[in-house]
Amino acid sequence: MYQGGRADPLARRLSLLWSVVFSAGLLPRRWVALEVVGRRSDQTCRFPVGMADMGREWYLVSMLGENCNWVRNVRAADGRAVIHRRRRVPCRLIEVPIEERSPVIRRYLTKVPGGRPHIPVDRHASLAEFRAIAARYPVFHVVPDSDMDRPACMPLQAA
Repeated sequence: MYQGGRADPLARRLSLLWSVVFSAGLLPRRWVALEVVGRRSDQTCRFPVGMADMGREWYLVSMLGENCNWVRNVRAADGRAVIHRRRRVPCRLIEVPIEERSPVIRRYLTKVPGGRPHIPVDRHASLAEFRAIAARYPVFHVVPDSDMDRPACMPLQAA
């Protein structure tokens, strides 16, 4: 459904459906809708995503790599986005340096099964194997706007 990193018509319809489900908070809190302004359209785009948790921090991983639309939009918006799950939480998505991505990508594959077919490393692989592919898969630290002045953000809470 994602030939060349682009969603086909079925994937786009499913994306819309899952965005509604995730926004409503019908699944565990790692499943959210990411809202970000489109880099070309200036319209809010919504993407269903699964988040990885590491300690009390939350991260987004692009299972489709660098050319994924939400990644391009987040970068164009200087990291400004909204995480939507029962309520809207304005956030800053801060790109994680390549050398720090491996444990997050591994955790992502453990918790978000839909990413497994797209990332060519087994979820049980060593960190060295994840380091080898980390440059191809952007990772963003999710920091709610209310936490920007604190050194560490609190986990996103369900309302």
